[in-house]
Amino acid sequence: MKIDSLLTGPIGDAGRTAADLEAAGYSGAWTVEGPHDPFLPLAVAATQSRDIELGTAIAVAFARNPMLLANIGWDLQTLSQGRFVLGLGSQIKPHITKRFSMEWSRPAARMREMIQAVRAIWATWLNGTPLRFRGEFYRHTLMTPMFTPRAGDLDDFGLPPIFLAGVGPRMTEVAGEVCDGFLCHPFTTEKYLREVTLPALQRGRACAGAGMDGYEIAGPSFVVTGETDEEIERSAAATRQQIAFYGSTPAYRPVLEIEGWGDLQTELNTLSKRGQWAEMGTLIDDEILHRFAVVAAPEEIAPELARRYGDVISRISFYTPPQGDPDRWQAVMAAIKAI
Repeated sequence: MKIDSLLTGPIGDAGRTAADLEAAGYSGAWTVEGPHDPFLPLAVAATQSRDIELGTAIAVAFARNPMLLANIGWDLQTLSQGRFVLGLGSQIKPHITKRFSMEWSRPAARMREMIQAVRAIWATWLNGTPLRFRGEFYRHTLMTPMFTPRAGDLDDFGLPPIFLAGVGPRMTEVAGEVCDGFLCHPFTTEKYLREVTLPALQRGRACAGAGMDGYEIAGPSFVVTGETDEEIERSAAATRQQIAFYGSTPAYRPVLEIEGWGDLQTELNTLSKRGQWAEMGTLIDDEILHRFAVVAAPEEIAPELARRYGDVISRISFYTPPQGDPDRWQAVMAAIKAI
């Protein structure tokens, strides 16, 4: 199992941070679409690292267009010498329409077409075939030599893989059909992963005439741990708040419903509208916390990950790199990699 970490902090530190993560043995470093652009830190990181994979988890697809994503993906794959992963997600309607001032309609169908359009643009750049993509949402029919990158840029490593995040079955099916990997939302339980997510991915792969072999699934990433009981409790408190925040979102209600906690979503949503963020975390009791997160001392993390997800996921991530005795954490990471 691969182990990833988020690449956070000031953009000027991205190169040093990526190099440190690489030296510590992480397989991947991922940025998020937060207060800063998710792609720019990866450009910095690419120049100061050699082996670690660099990806977005996620970049908001509908805040951009296929041509822009094709350019960014091509350039970061070139700059990183084949280590870039284009990780996309849809976000929810209010963010797309009110934050980004972009269109929202039929998100699963739009996402499928967007990714197909990106691949069509890449094919034109690689093979010189005329660009003739005409879809319901996107049309790309103009490409001249002045705007065509050099095909030889990618000779040694090929096009970047595309991963897609999803929660609902329709978006997850799209990920299986047109993508190279799937980014599980952290707000996922083992039950939801096995009963909803995995069957949807398999349906998507079947539509593409493919199986699950070689298809990467990046698993749920809530890991509550620490070197002392006090550290574990601090980690748990922060995770309860994060679970509560996600649980307040109506789009994620099915994850709670499959566990029998549908009413909790209503309570969390009501508190969020009142701005009672601290109170929301108090609704996440120990049962809920343990269902969403691996809560364990460091040496117990790998066995618990293997029990829950060892036959399903191929990579796991920590929200922040673990702190403490480096030798202890090297042993933990070695055990996780061996899953």
